Amino acid sequence: MRGRHNDAVSTYKRGPARDHINAFENEETSVRLLNGKDIGNPSWRRSLPHMLIAAISSFLFGYHLGVVNETLESISVDLDFSGSTLAEGLVVSTCLGGAFVGSLFSGWLADGVGRRRAFQLCALPMIIGASMSATTKSLWGMLLGRLLVGAGMGIGPPVAALYVAEISPAFIRGTFGSFTQIATCLGLMGSLFIGLPAKEIGGWWRVCFWVSAVPAAALAFLMEFCAESPHWLFKKGRGTEAEAEFERLLGGVHVKSAIAELSRSDRGDESDTVKFSELLHGRHFKVVFLGSALFALQQLSGINAVFYFSSTVFKSFGIPSDLANICIGIANLSGSVIAMTLMDKLGRKLLLLGSFSGMAVSLSLQVIAASSLASGSGPLYLSVGGMLLNVQCRFVLMFSLGAGPVPSLLLSEIFPGRIRAKAMAICMAVHWVINFFVGLFFLRLLEQIGAQYLYSIFATFCFVAVIFVKRNVVETKGKTLQEIEIALVPPE
Repeated sequence: MRGRHNDAVSTYKRGPARDHINAFENEETSVRLLNGKDIGNPSWRRSLPHMLIAAISSFLFGYHLGVVNETLESISVDLDFSGSTLAEGLVVSTCLGGAFVGSLFSGWLADGVGRRRAFQLCALPMIIGASMSATTKSLWGMLLGRLLVGAGMGIGPPVAALYVAEISPAFIRGTFGSFTQIATCLGLMGSLFIGLPAKEIGGWWRVCFWVSAVPAAALAFLMEFCAESPHWLFKKGRGTEAEAEFERLLGGVHVKSAIAELSRSDRGDESDTVKFSELLHGRHFKVVFLGSALFALQQLSGINAVFYFSSTVFKSFGIPSDLANICIGIANLSGSVIAMTLMDKLGRKLLLLGSFSGMAVSLSLQVIAASSLASGSGPLYLSVGGMLLNVQCRFVLMFSLGAGPVPSLLLSEIFPGRIRAKAMAICMAVHWVINFFVGLFFLRLLEQIGAQYLYSIFATFCFVAVIFVKRNVVETKGKTLQEIEIALVPPE
């Protein structure tokens, strides 16, 4: 096994990239034939349970993003910081700061101990942090608990993106990758529904935090029975174990072709330590910059301001927050389900273009609604608040069609196997830094410059995102991870 692997590497290094791709396609054709017949695609049912368990981390991610939306007011009253927008912003953004720290270590954890153990490690601070938040008597205890939960949130999403991409058959990878976004939506909706009684029942917000410990414990336990990523095992030189996991995930007849793909994409340097500087210049810079920019533009669209503070914003416009949040949750879930069905049909790039374009239009309409209220021309509408709710639901729907699920899936596809985990960690760190500042300053900016100018800024970033995607994003639909790597990353 190891000798064949080294021969493949040396063959690759001697030939130019285009010749190698042709050779790869020829060998891929031969290994996909059994007794002269095409063996077809592997069954998606084999990898489905493993993907569903990994998606629990995305559920927790969504739950903790939304858990303070309905409960923030009662938390501020019970912990004596009511009326302080800075303290309210800290309750939200401290979690995001912890996520930034967690995301920095996620790649090294995923490469060091494996994907399965990284999932279990991300569940531990979520259990401890949620318990601390549920029992605290002070603002500082809440912030510490949120910090620990955030650390787990920072580890979970990039590892989930890696794991799902590496265990999924190529023909269904987009659909499986989209399911992690659906799990995030279900987590958001779950937190909103569980938080509804918070305004009527004293101390209910503590129950909301306790509830989150259950799926976190389930994730840690069930991961013990999941397959390890064959890509990680192969990269560690554990070829026999990688074959066994491929057989478990794809079926025995597909093991040979899967191992052949891994052998062809291996550049012979998998065992080397990836240095941080390698990700910021040279042949890997383009894909790392692309990933960081996509996540930055995703967050600068203002989407998480809706998820964090929709209750506060809608209340200021006279809309019942519980009704508004349910509408937003349904829009988010509906768009994610539609994206899942279209991901492997229309492709990643088209969904991104349509999503950011729709978000830009929706934000422009929000600017019109806000300016109408500010100028006193609200009677022109049946309800400016109602228009705002309608437009924000459209905004969330457009986000969930592409800008939500595509970036993490796309990046887990375009990053070479050698740098995939660590490059994802850097891109997620960029995501969390911007997310942190949006969460910290949104309410203050809303007070100081008003909704009209703030939404105009968000709309501008959405238009920039459309241009960026058009010029830089490549389509990965239907390609194996190895085909994408060979096509995008030039040989040394």
